[in-house]
Amino acid sequence: MIPPGGIEGVNLREALEERYLAYALSTIMHRALPDVRDGLKPVHRRLLYAMRLLKLDPGAGFKKCARVVGDVIGKYHPHGDQAVYEALVRLAQDFAQRYPLIDGQGNFGNIDGDSAAAMRYTEARLTDIARRLLDGLDEDAVDFRETYDGEDREPIVLPGGFPNLLANGSSGIAVGMATSIPPHNAFELCEAAQHLIRNPNADTRALLQFIKGPDFPTGGLLVDDPVGLLETYETGRGSFRVRARWAIEDLGRGQWVVVVTEIPYQVQKSRLIEKIAELLMARKLPLLDDIRDESAEDVRIVLVPRSRNVDAALLMESLFKLTDLESRFPLNMNVLSHGKVPMVMGVRQVLREWLDHRKAVLIRRSQHRLDQIEHRLEVLDGYLVAYLNLDEVIRIIREEDEPKAELMRTFGLTDVQAEAILNMRLRSLRKLEEMEIRKEHDKLSAERDELKALLGSEARQWTRIGKDIAEVGKAYGPETPLGRRRTGFSEAPGHDVEDLQQAMIEKEPITVVISDKGWIRALKGHQQDLSSLAFKQGDKLKLAFHAETTDKILVFSTGGKFFTLGADRLPGGRGHGEPIRLMVDMEEGQDVVSAFVHKPGRKLLVASDEARGFVVPETDVVANTRKGKQVLNLTAPNEAVLCIAAEGDHVAVIGQNRKLLVFPLAQVPEMGRGRGVRLQRYRDGHLADAVVFDGAQGLTWIDSSGRSFNRSLDDLADWRGDRGQAGRLPPTGFPRSNRFGTPGL
Repeated sequence: MIPPGGIEGVNLREALEERYLAYALSTIMHRALPDVRDGLKPVHRRLLYAMRLLKLDPGAGFKKCARVVGDVIGKYHPHGDQAVYEALVRLAQDFAQRYPLIDGQGNFGNIDGDSAAAMRYTEARLTDIARRLLDGLDEDAVDFRETYDGEDREPIVLPGGFPNLLANGSSGIAVGMATSIPPHNAFELCEAAQHLIRNPNADTRALLQFIKGPDFPTGGLLVDDPVGLLETYETGRGSFRVRARWAIEDLGRGQWVVVVTEIPYQVQKSRLIEKIAELLMARKLPLLDDIRDESAEDVRIVLVPRSRNVDAALLMESLFKLTDLESRFPLNMNVLSHGKVPMVMGVRQVLREWLDHRKAVLIRRSQHRLDQIEHRLEVLDGYLVAYLNLDEVIRIIREEDEPKAELMRTFGLTDVQAEAILNMRLRSLRKLEEMEIRKEHDKLSAERDELKALLGSEARQWTRIGKDIAEVGKAYGPETPLGRRRTGFSEAPGHDVEDLQQAMIEKEPITVVISDKGWIRALKGHQQDLSSLAFKQGDKLKLAFHAETTDKILVFSTGGKFFTLGADRLPGGRGHGEPIRLMVDMEEGQDVVSAFVHKPGRKLLVASDEARGFVVPETDVVANTRKGKQVLNLTAPNEAVLCIAAEGDHVAVIGQNRKLLVFPLAQVPEMGRGRGVRLQRYRDGHLADAVVFDGAQGLTWIDSSGRSFNRSLDDLADWRGDRGQAGRLPPTGFPRSNRFGTPGL
C-alpha cells in the first residue's frame, strides 16, 4: 500500500546494509572473481559463448570484433561496449595470456602498453584452447540459465576441458576481497592432475614435483626458494619474485653490453625504459652509461656499462633494486567454489575442484549420449519391424484413419517407434536394408554397453578423465612452441647489500672536514690546502681526511659509541656543514674523538681517559641505525679519548704525567664490547696518546718542528714492559705535547 504523499519511511541502516550487500555479492560473483571450474569471469564466459554461437571456431573465418561485442552486450552482458572489448583484447594478447583463448587479427596492442585498434578494425575467432573449454555445451554438460532479459539462455559455467584457472591465471578486485593468480605451464598442471587422480591423498609437496612455479607469457626468471614456494602453494597466499632475463654480449676488444631479452610479467616496456632513463639522468645508476631499446617483435633492451671494468652482475643487481626489471607478482587464489562461495584455495584444492567438475561433466555427457543411443535403438527396432512388414505398414498408413494407433496395436510398437515410421520419407524406404539397420544397431548397442559400464564405475570415469587430460598435456607439451616453459629459474646472486649501495652511488673524490665543535661537511675533490676554509665564529678545524662518495665514515664519540655516516650524504662544502649530532643520535655533552673512512678487515684500538682499552674488529663497530653502536663501556665521568688502527705488534702509551710505556699488542685482548683492560697505570692524570707500531721498524714520533724520530726496540729497552705498568719519562726529543704526532686513521 502506497503511503500518503508517496513517501515511505525506511530504516537507513537496514537499507544501506541490504543494498550494499546486494552490490557486494553482485561484484564478487558476477564481475571480479573467477570460477574455479573453468577459470573464467562472467564477461569472458559470455564472450566465448557468443563467439561459439557465431560459429567462430578455430578453423573458421574471422569476424569483426564489433560484431562479437554487439552480440555479447545485446544478449548476455549489459555493460559498456569498451569494457567488453578490452576483455576480448586481453584474451587475445599473447603477452597477457599464457594460452590465448581468442585468435586476433589486426592491432591488439603490444608489450609497450599501446592500446588495441578500435573494434571496427580488428577481427577475432576462437583458439583450440577455447574450443576445449566449450566442448560439451551441446551435450548437457552444464546447466544453463536465462539471460538478463529472459530472451536467451547462457551457460552458468563452461565444461572446462583445459586447466584454465591456473594455466592463464586471473586478477580482479571485488568488494572487500581480491584475487591474483599467475599463469602456469599447462603440461605441468596436467601432469599434477594425473598424479592427483592416481593418488587422491597426494599433498601439495607431491604436486610441486610437477608444478615448478608460475610460467609467465613474457618469460623471465623466478628467484624464489623452494621452501617459500611450498608454503605459498599450500596456503594460496604469497608472492613470486620475477627478474628479467639478461645476457652479456661481447663486442670485441674487451667491450661488452648487457642485453635484456625478457622482462617481468605485466611490466610495460616503454615505462620501464623511461624509468631507467630517469634514474640515469638523476645519476642514481653510476655503473650504467646508456640504455637503448632495439626491440622489434622480440624484446631487446641494451644496457651499456660505464666502463669495461664494471661488474655486470653488480650492475644488474642495482637495476633490479631500483627498477621493474625485478618485480613481485602476488598470489591470492581467491576464487568461487562451485560458482557460489568465494574462498582462498591452495593449489591442491584448485586441482581437486577442477577434476571433480570434469567428472561431473563426463557423467552428464555420457548420460546425454546414452539417452540419445537409447532413443536411436528404439527407433531402429521400429524401422526393423517396418522393413520386415513393409507392405502391411504401407497399407495401414494408406487405409487406416488412425495409422499411428493401428501400427502400435498391430506390431506392438511404442509411440516413439510409430512416430518415427510415420515421419519417415518415402525416399528412405530404399535405404531400409536389414543389414544396415542391424549393423548400426550392433554398433550403438556396443557403445551403450560401454557407456553403462562407464557410468557404473568410478574407476573407469577417472581413467577416461586421465586420458583426456593426457591428451591436453600432449597437445601443449614441452616440445610444442606454445607449451614449452618460458619462465626459468635462478638463484639471486649473493651480492652484499653494502656492494649494492656502493654500486648505486657515483664514485667521486671528496675531502671530509670536521670542526672542533662537531660540524661536518664534504668538499669536492681531494683538497690539500685547507688554510682558506671558513668556520663559524669561535670554531676551528679539528680533522680532515680524503674519501670517496662510496665510502662509509665512522665517527667515534667520547661516549664510547661508533656512528656510521654515508659519505654521499654529507652536506656540501659551500657552507659550514651540519652538526654531526643532528645527523646521528649523539647525546648532549658528547664530542667527536675521531672520524675516518671505514676499511673492512682492519682492527682498532679504543681506550678511555683512564687508560682502559681493547682491540675491536672494525667490521663489528659499523652501526646500521642513527643510535650508533656502543663499543667502549664507560663509568662517569670517564670518557673515550682514543681510537687508532691496531696495525703492528707493539703498543706505545704515554700519559699526561709524561710516562711512556711500550708493551706487546698481544697483551691487549680482542673484544666486541666492554670496558677493556688497563693499558697503563697512573697515580694521577689520564691517558694522553698511544700508537700501535711494528717492532721491526721501531717507534716513530714527530716533534713540534716537524722532525721525525725513530727508536728501535733495543733503543726502547728501558721503556718496554708489561701492560698496566707505570712506565718512565720518554727519550730525549719526545714532544712536550705528549703526542706521537704520527698520521692517524
